Amino acid sequence: MSQWKRIQQLEIRHLEHVDYLYDDNFPMDIRQGLASWIEAQDWESASNDETVAAVMFNNLLSQMEKVRTQEQNFLQRHNMKIIHQQLQVKYSSNPALMARAISSCLKEERRILDSACLQEQGPLEKSLQNSVALERQKNMDNRVGVIRGSVQLMDQAVKFIEDMQDDFDFRYKTLQSRDATERNSDLMKQEVTRLQEMLNRLDYKRKEILSKMDVVVKEIDDVVTSQLYPELQDWRRRQQIAAIGGPQLTGLEQLQNWFTLMVQSLFQIKRQLDKLGELVLKVTYESDPIPLQRPQMEERVKFLLYHLIKSSFVVEKQPCMPTHPQKPLIIKTGVQFTTKVRLLVKLPEVDYQLKVKTTFDKDLPPGRVSRQFFILTNNTKVMDIEDFSDGCLSVEFRHLQLKEKKYINGTKGNEGLLSVTEELHSLNFEACFTVQGLNIDLETCSLPLVVISNVSQLPGGWASVMWYNLLTDEPKNLCFFANPPRANWSQLSELTMLGEKLLGQHVSCSDYQVSWSRFSKENSPGKPFSFWMWLDSILELIKKHLLPVWSENYIMGFVSKETERTLLKDKEPGTFLLRFSESHLGGITFTWVDRGDNGEVKFNSVEPYTKNRLSALPFADIIRDYKVISDGVVPENPLKFLYPDIPKDEAFGRLYNSQPSKGETGETGQGKEARHNVHDVVQRSQCGGSSPLTCPKASENHPKPADRHSLLVCRAPAIMCPILPLPEEAVALFQFCTNKKNIYLHFQRIPISRRPSSPSLKCGK
Repeated sequence: MSQWKRIQQLEIRHLEHVDYLYDDNFPMDIRQGLASWIEAQDWESASNDETVAAVMFNNLLSQMEKVRTQEQNFLQRHNMKIIHQQLQVKYSSNPALMARAISSCLKEERRILDSACLQEQGPLEKSLQNSVALERQKNMDNRVGVIRGSVQLMDQAVKFIEDMQDDFDFRYKTLQSRDATERNSDLMKQEVTRLQEMLNRLDYKRKEILSKMDVVVKEIDDVVTSQLYPELQDWRRRQQIAAIGGPQLTGLEQLQNWFTLMVQSLFQIKRQLDKLGELVLKVTYESDPIPLQRPQMEERVKFLLYHLIKSSFVVEKQPCMPTHPQKPLIIKTGVQFTTKVRLLVKLPEVDYQLKVKTTFDKDLPPGRVSRQFFILTNNTKVMDIEDFSDGCLSVEFRHLQLKEKKYINGTKGNEGLLSVTEELHSLNFEACFTVQGLNIDLETCSLPLVVISNVSQLPGGWASVMWYNLLTDEPKNLCFFANPPRANWSQLSELTMLGEKLLGQHVSCSDYQVSWSRFSKENSPGKPFSFWMWLDSILELIKKHLLPVWSENYIMGFVSKETERTLLKDKEPGTFLLRFSESHLGGITFTWVDRGDNGEVKFNSVEPYTKNRLSALPFADIIRDYKVISDGVVPENPLKFLYPDIPKDEAFGRLYNSQPSKGETGETGQGKEARHNVHDVVQRSQCGGSSPLTCPKASENHPKPADRHSLLVCRAPAIMCPILPLPEEAVALFQFCTNKKNIYLHFQRIPISRRPSSPSLKCGK
């Protein structure tokens, strides 16, 4: 099946993203009419070779002409002719530009198909993706099981050797206790021969058990090196991704089981070697293999134990302020934060008074950062057994606080080129572990931290945390931002509009690399804020105010104004879509399409709703109660269908938080407005305009209508409003009044002759 046919079978929500790809640079009519031919060409190569691009451009025009002549529909033939002429004008002098446009569209189509496949085949696809991991886990379980079985068999073999040696020792001592006159008898000679055979067999068994131990120790070394440590590294990497919003972290219990079984096996082998050492003290002989091989094998076992136990000391929960649980690894001075460390080894012989000490920026090179901190609260705690973890040792620090060091000369000394949110720090954990004669100094550290002194630095700090954990798996690269790497756009987002906003139009986002400065530090073109500040404010808006609507996939979100109008222009009047503001931080707006008396298409947009307005009223209720007042006509809600054609109440009905208010009829016949309503700004422009008309900017406290005869009414927090311009025969006086939990809007029309010299504002009940 061709790529284009697969695209056409996608759900409407995916087709909307496809719709964004095609414009005058590469019309969808051409994609539809020449689908198979287009997919058979190498547009990527043509985009880098002017000669090839020119040939393919001429071939494209020929194919278009061929399709046009075969087309039966007159309108389609006309459209193809117009497109043919437009492409000639646009690309004749630069055919490589056309090749790049087509190549980019095909790449984005494939990305959308892949994304749709992952979403639509969720459980099955997830199962297929996890099959490799499950196979690894099964293989690991099998190898660990074989090792445990082998170690148990070696226990029996050592016991057998001990019994054999005791028998030999008894017979040998019995023989030595006989008189010298009896030693030359035939019976004694037979006994000596039997003892020699027993010694030979004992020698064989000693060599055999040492050989088996060697094989098992090598197998443990291989399992630890090739599978267990990579699994631990994979868990650490997944912990990084989980910290910045990735899938919930799992797998630590499985790791703990593997670590424990490996350590238990090594300690068991160590005890077996100790037992062999005891046997040598009783019976030894020339070329005895135990004194020759045991020391080296014991060193290998201790080495593996040492590094396994050191590696099992991990940070289970990265440092996080309880006030911002969704943004770990950012610490504000003077604010408590929590963290938790765990030992992935369960042994009954462990001294449970295992004290863990925390230090901040241990062994920090002088001059690397401009600020230095110390832990203000108690930094030492004892590890304890968790009841629910079947004997796991862990400790959680719940009341840690940082304080910045004071400088005697009043300055911070070295002022580096890095900003506060680019300086990385670390929290270290140390403990001394003693078990079965082994003394092991445990040490681990958190992922790099950002320390802030003001909440306003939180977005910048979160950008640093995301950039670091997205682009590197190094656990402690505190100099990361001295030369931060670039990120592929595919690592940051799958949304075309975001790519265009960050990188500019006509750029193949999938191949583009984004610098740290471009992402977080530089202001977006024509805006007083960076791309990250804009995006982070939207994420906060979704989390705190839009989550119910967002979870239903009703917010199209990252759509440019131009694309918005393209999507709406052919829809039924009253069709609207929801998108995030490009010009405001943390704003959401909606636009609906309307038609004038002459059939002319008009678009109406509202001033973006920000957290200040959405904190008072749910967004779904705002959409339900939205009203337009125009030329004295009874207010009506212009929002009928959520794009593409979902009836408004069908989409948002179950998200409404309150009952709609009923209008009341006033003395003049003008209905009183529903509670919670306030006027807003409207933007109007005709289809095909060069740019959307910008209405006079309304402040939060004094919004202004777009023109003299039209006014949008919608929900907002309680604010004071000025006298609003309406037809000359009347003046409207508005005031918001609070009554318990409700906000009421009083609306009254007053003839000019009765207009007071100064506004007298009433409170409606």
